[in-house]
Amino acid sequence: MTSSQITKLKEYNACDISDALLKLQVPNSGFLSDLVLRSPPPNSQDTGIIIAPASTVTFVSKSHHAAQAGDVGSESESNIPKDKHWVDLCVPGSIVVMSQPPAQKCAVLGGIMGVRMGVLGVWSQGTSTVGAGAEAKPHALQTTLDIEGTKVTPGDLVFSDPSNGVVVIPKEKVGDVLDLLPGLVGADERVKEAVEGGMDVKEAFERFR
Repeated sequence: MTSSQITKLKEYNACDISDALLKLQVPNSGFLSDLVLRSPPPNSQDTGIIIAPASTVTFVSKSHHAAQAGDVGSESESNIPKDKHWVDLCVPGSIVVMSQPPAQKCAVLGGIMGVRMGVLGVWSQGTSTVGAGAEAKPHALQTTLDIEGTKVTPGDLVFSDPSNGVVVIPKEKVGDVLDLLPGLVGADERVKEAVEGGMDVKEAFERFR
């Protein structure tokens, strides 16, 4: 993707992006559900939308790592060097997407890790007072994640929208999404105008969608 594509995408919101991904039959329309913005971006002059390539970290249970590692396999297949901390290997300029087994209640990103990563905006599915050391261990970097059916592959675009949530655009679909967006958003605007003018929704949909 190019800087001009990123600039163009920022004209839209996460709902618009998901509408385009739905048309493209991307699972879950790329939506990462139930994420809450914990640390808003500091720049208030714009929409706060941040778009960057994804990099990924998979955490597994300390006690059941082999059974729960999923696509990344067993502990022997971990790709994190033993002499490195995973956070030191994060890709500069990326949005780091992390996953852990759903039954775990520990945090996988705390204040110290956040400082090291230079985090400006953090989204999470919950909070915990319990550090990762209690239950989880980092297992692999830069592998494809499956988060409740939404696939996140390193290099995909993460579209972080403070008002609407987080959507992942597969890297190979960016051009298709940009082609679809003007028509989809324009159709929605025409539907809204018609409904505001007294037309019923069924007729507005039939005419403009």
